[in-house]
Amino acid sequence: MDRDGLAEFLRVRREALQPSDVGLPAGLRRRTPGLRREEVASLATMSTDYYTRLEQGRGPRPSRPVLTGLARALRLSDDERGHLFRLAGEQPGPPPGPPAEVRTGVLRMLARLDVPGLVLDAKYDVLAWNPLAAALITDFSALPPRERNLLRLRFLTDRQTELFGEQATREFARDAAADLRAATSTYPNDPSLAQLVDDLLAGSPEFAEIWARHEVGRQQTLCQTIFHPQVGRIDVICEVLVVPDRGQRVVLYTAEPGSASEQAIRLLDVIGLQELTTGP
Repeated sequence: MDRDGLAEFLRVRREALQPSDVGLPAGLRRRTPGLRREEVASLATMSTDYYTRLEQGRGPRPSRPVLTGLARALRLSDDERGHLFRLAGEQPGPPPGPPAEVRTGVLRMLARLDVPGLVLDAKYDVLAWNPLAAALITDFSALPPRERNLLRLRFLTDRQTELFGEQATREFARDAAADLRAATSTYPNDPSLAQLVDDLLAGSPEFAEIWARHEVGRQQTLCQTIFHPQVGRIDVICEVLVVPDRGQRVVLYTAEPGSASEQAIRLLDVIGLQELTTGP
């Protein structure tokens, strides 16, 4: 165990976080940068005294559950989590599950875009979206958080087939199932991922048939032709930007400049903002 290295790493990561990053109010009097020690301890489910001793290089060797709590509280990436474990003299093992927190910079970029965009995690949960994406695909804010998942929409409802057509949704189904199996290897201990697979197997014979093939692969594109009920056919090119340390993808739906599809998206921008209330 590298006590001094662990202490310095905890302090630096704590000071790099802002209260808003973890859903806490900023308050009026903050004498130190970043989070307070008691805030990190609370988020990690440990005593403030124990955390303080770790940060001062005086604490006992932390257990794996303690390290997992610290990684969660400090919003560490997979690489940072592995570094934390190794500083404590532990092998990191598989990450507990796909990170659900979206970086502030990614959220700001999404809000400024003039094209539909959304952020997916490794199990196809929609973590964030802009108003145009909601107008194009569905009003995610109207769905319970558990249902904001493209695989649930694909295999357990008719929404995607109606929007994208049968051929495109068949291709998406096979690629996405292979992608999901890869995620189960990356996050073998994530209960929400296991529950998603169980729900899809129980509710969709199509998914069960595809899953039985044991295909594994990362989906690189989500390009589609969209048949929107309000503005008609939209041909889009999907750009997938990877956030590697979080296993997240930013999916952007763009159309050929000057095309009828681009004009349809611009019209959808106006219609969608009038009829939908959206947000992450």
